[in-house]
Amino acid sequence: MNARTNHRSSRQSKNHVFQQPARTYRGRRTSAGITLIELMIVVTILAFLVVVAYPNYRDVSARAKRNEAKATLLQIAAQQERWYLNNNSYTLDMTNLGFDVADGHITPSETYVVSVTEADPNNFTAIATYRPNDAEAGRCRTFQIDGRGERISWPQTDCWTRTRR
Repeated sequence: MNARTNHRSSRQSKNHVFQQPARTYRGRRTSAGITLIELMIVVTILAFLVVVAYPNYRDVSARAKRNEAKATLLQIAAQQERWYLNNNSYTLDMTNLGFDVADGHITPSETYVVSVTEADPNNFTAIATYRPNDAEAGRCRTFQIDGRGERISWPQTDCWTRTRR
């Protein structure tokens, strides 16, 4: 073999490496793209996932916000008891309970305003009120706890105990 044939054969093999054979399916050539039917199937699957997932996301988000308000009220109740042990009275001032503001603490998600509405030597009342005016306001607008441990919610009365919707 001479250098000329080696050079030619190596060039052919290099070109052959870069050439991709045409795809065939049952004797017909196919393209490398996607078809409209495939695209529609993907869009349909995505739409179904959105229809199923979005309402669940809203419910989980609303429950998390309610739990945040309830946790803040329980924190106030524990701090009120601690304050009572040291001072023989409950307090209206939330800064005495470890909060940044004296009244009207806003939960981290900014959906509930929590405040101590009544406090005397015998009892206190703390309330969390829902701020936005949307569908959730018709479910669990207000949570309340007092020094006796009584828990009230309205307009629906089972918001303290309900785990779903």
